[in-house]
Amino acid sequence: MSSSNSHTLEGLSVEPVEVPESPDASGSPDFRAFHDLDVAHHMDLWGNLDRCSTLAESVLFWRGNEYEERHVFLARLNGTPVGSGTLTLPLSENTTTAGVDVLVDPAYRRRGIGSEILGMLEQQARGRERVSFDAFCAEPLDLLIPGAGLLEAKSGTGGVPLDSASTGFALHHGYSLEQVETNSTLDLPVKEALLQDLEEQALKRAGGYSITGWQDRCPDELVDVFASLKSLMSTEVPIAGLGWEGEDWDARRVRLEESTWLAGGIASTVAVARHDATGELAAYTTLTHREATPGMVYQEDTLVAPGHRGHGLGMLVKIANLRRTEQLWPAATSVMTWNANENRHMLAINIALGFKPSGFDGEWQKRLE
Repeated sequence: MSSSNSHTLEGLSVEPVEVPESPDASGSPDFRAFHDLDVAHHMDLWGNLDRCSTLAESVLFWRGNEYEERHVFLARLNGTPVGSGTLTLPLSENTTTAGVDVLVDPAYRRRGIGSEILGMLEQQARGRERVSFDAFCAEPLDLLIPGAGLLEAKSGTGGVPLDSASTGFALHHGYSLEQVETNSTLDLPVKEALLQDLEEQALKRAGGYSITGWQDRCPDELVDVFASLKSLMSTEVPIAGLGWEGEDWDARRVRLEESTWLAGGIASTVAVARHDATGELAAYTTLTHREATPGMVYQEDTLVAPGHRGHGLGMLVKIANLRRTEQLWPAATSVMTWNANENRHMLAINIALGFKPSGFDGEWQKRLE
């Protein structure tokens, strides 16, 4: 299906791309072109692929699943791939929202191509009765120039550069900045003396809890209680004014995430704190690693359940996982994480461990009247 306004730029088409069955995208030049645009974007913006999905990951993700429908679009100008768009449609929760993303090759920007792609994505979302569109934009820290003008988040804390292209594009199309996340990086290995000192401090408050964990697959006897923690993760982290509903996780959903990660070449390690008296899982943190980027480890979720806070559990599970990282992935040289700026407690833990800011994400939203 072509963009309904493609006549505004002669020779431009925006067409859906079928996601291939094979993780290497064999026989799917359109999907490879979509992925190549993403790779080029990351290299141009960051100078590396640390934040970029591999081809196999991308294929597996964009196939979608029973919880989220996902669509990929490729923009061509006179047959040349010049941009892409993606649309995500939650199916279990947040069923009035849609996730949108627009990418245009730098050589073809400021011609209206991005607006054309976004208009088509929004049109598709409206056709599925979605009335709230979410988008995010990740950018390097050096764009936050001291003294330069900032657009403050509408309901969270922090801001993004007023004069950046992404800010101008989002505002022009009616999106409001709801939240800013800090992207931070920790050099590995972390000095054991520091880990021991932080661990000793946390253990003074952690009586009655045990730290355990697993690699790649949650033990069957823990999967139900782990799923309950995953559900909490979607409601207990700060979301500013984004208005998202909590996600309902069960054992089936946990297993789907685990199997998708493994199929895409992603290994994981999870550390949890267990309440000895009740057997409840009180806290967890997850790290993932891709052989395609062996130097980088990715911090996924970290959560301490509300009834168990104040016992140093967030620090203890993070320390346990950092130690496992050195054993499991000795080639890793850094860990990357993201935190909402208003999540002061988790940011304080990360700062104590040695994480340093390396980028930021603007979380944008547009609600239809």
